[in-house]
Amino acid sequence: MMNYEMNPGLSGIDVKYYSELDIEGFASMMKDPSYCYKFYWLEAIVNLITESKAETTFDEIIDEMIANAWYSVTEFHIHLSGLVQGEPRDGLERAIVKLARLSDLPSHASKTEVKNAIAEYNQEIKPEKIQLTHMVPYRALAGFFLKSDERPDWESQRRMVAYIRHFNQANGKLPYTIGESSRLQREVHLDPDWARMIQENATTILGWIQFEKVRWLQSNNPEVPSLIYKLIPGDKVRKLARVQKLWNGVMDFTPVRDVFNDSLIIPGDYDVDHFIPWSFVMNDELWNLMPMDSGLNSSKSNNLPDWERFFRRFAENQFLMYGLVQEKEGLRKLYNDCYKDNLHSIWATEELYMPGHKMEQFTSILEKNMRPVYDSARRQGYRMWNFKNESA
Repeated sequence: MMNYEMNPGLSGIDVKYYSELDIEGFASMMKDPSYCYKFYWLEAIVNLITESKAETTFDEIIDEMIANAWYSVTEFHIHLSGLVQGEPRDGLERAIVKLARLSDLPSHASKTEVKNAIAEYNQEIKPEKIQLTHMVPYRALAGFFLKSDERPDWESQRRMVAYIRHFNQANGKLPYTIGESSRLQREVHLDPDWARMIQENATTILGWIQFEKVRWLQSNNPEVPSLIYKLIPGDKVRKLARVQKLWNGVMDFTPVRDVFNDSLIIPGDYDVDHFIPWSFVMNDELWNLMPMDSGLNSSKSNNLPDWERFFRRFAENQFLMYGLVQEKEGLRKLYNDCYKDNLHSIWATEELYMPGHKMEQFTSILEKNMRPVYDSARRQGYRMWNFKNESA
């Protein structure tokens, strides 16, 4: 019987399958990964089974893996298995980076659009795809082989195909066996009993894979905040209405200049935007928000502004707002209204926005807490905004 304490993510699988299938072996498919491939490989197989596939190929599975990891890598610069000398260690990530460069597809492209781009540039990314076939289709089954006295020969793909076929006949069902075709065209034969179990428990199994994937990715991206929200496209509604009301109130008392082009912000005709991109911080904290020329906002997009050039101006605007909030009761109320959506950082509420700061002290607190986040985004691969002040 399966150890639920060790594998809580699969505890929802219908017990009727325990007498038919090696669920414990299945649970070990996520165990001891060296790369992120295992998670995306099994996830792709589950997705294809839910589409009623009975047979597939390495090529089709890898295309599904690329499509599933596309958003995380292109939108948030998530490294699937870390870096080696500044380059992605993971072949799946390298395939995505190359495809993104060739296709110019946006990060929010649909799965169909990503797969169409793969077909268009298949020759160019073929080396990365082939590299993905070398070990993971075989290693993913390693947990099933522990009950066999015959040890697999991991060094030979041809012998592994024969071993998997023999093991399946002698020791009971594997989730899949592997065909004889070459490289990307090699077949993956999905066992019908396993396919039925996976279809009936797909939500539980995908949740388990997601949990294990997040643990792996967080360990390889320790500086990335809110990583769990960066795996699939989700709700991108920004909660900026209360901050905009606060800045409108500030502008009732004093002019405010744009951080980047130094032009006067026109009340009612500006955007509220993030200094460090929302896609990295995944929040709408007041300390990272600023009124900004709408045209410049679209130019800045998902890039980082030059810290040395623009942080001081950003801090001056923050201090301007801070000072008026301390002085004006009406603005204090608008500031308090921001607590629901925009004031969650303890350091901001208990240190930065406490009364009595002079400009230098306020700026020092802001820089001490923002600079590490900014530097993390740089290390994660966020690009610098090539700002050109066309109005100058």
